Amino acid sequence: MAINRDSIFVLLAGLCWSLSGIGVRLIEDANVWQIVLYRSISMSFFLGGVVFYTSGRNPIKLALEQGVMAWVCGFSLVVSYVAGIYALQTTSVANTLLLFSTAPFQTAILARIFLDEIVGRRTLLGIGISLVGVVIMVSGQGNQSHISGDVAALAAALSFALFTICIRKGRKINMMPAVFWSGILCLPVMILICLYTGTSLRVEPKDASIALFLGIIQMGMGLLLFTLGSKSMPAAKITLLALSEVFFAPFWVWLFFDEKIPLQTLIGGTCILISIIWNVFGKHSQAELID
Repeated sequence: MAINRDSIFVLLAGLCWSLSGIGVRLIEDANVWQIVLYRSISMSFFLGGVVFYTSGRNPIKLALEQGVMAWVCGFSLVVSYVAGIYALQTTSVANTLLLFSTAPFQTAILARIFLDEIVGRRTLLGIGISLVGVVIMVSGQGNQSHISGDVAALAAALSFALFTICIRKGRKINMMPAVFWSGILCLPVMILICLYTGTSLRVEPKDASIALFLGIIQMGMGLLLFTLGSKSMPAAKITLLALSEVFFAPFWVWLFFDEKIPLQTLIGGTCILISIIWNVFGKHSQAELID
């Protein structure tokens, strides 16, 4: 059975996003806010270059011409970035991962309301299997919960779901200017956070280089592939396939840093992989096929 090209794009987007663990381990001194700041700089240049190359026009003007859609799309990603980082800092990694993995469920609800997309049984079951996989993966981790961090993790998932709805809503036009806009909007937010927390805007050259590289490969390329892959698939299925990030992340640190992968991570990751493969090779139901 032929594999849908857009499915491959979304899977590769998840693979790109999963590289964050490698980058963070290579960075020596910079904190998360500095990393996101420098990552946003290179991501903006990269996505701006993509928009200019494909359209021949100023990416900022194109984003502004898209009006409310670009602002909602951009701010959704910014909130997802910031809320996700705050969650990691204030609640357990297990809680953050588990709550963020509810994004496909939230996307399915929003897609039904705003896009009139009906989620097929295969996708719903795949989402359920993936969530079970995440539960297994985090079962052996520390579970020190903090309500504000848990709320932030849910907000990050909701914001990513809203971003997905936006790019699906604009699937018949070029949504890359709106995605590029998220990087531009993120810059002043990160600068304000750094100033508020007393964090220097300057980092060591090595750390800056790694963060800038992450902005291009991890975030920029990931968002480009995710946006390209959103053209023909329902929103809920897109976010399900993007959970490949959860599967690949521990694999990279095992491969490059020889970190042992716990048994529950292997079992949970297998569940996620099975649900993704099942959906990649599965046919869309007629209800799901929306041009």
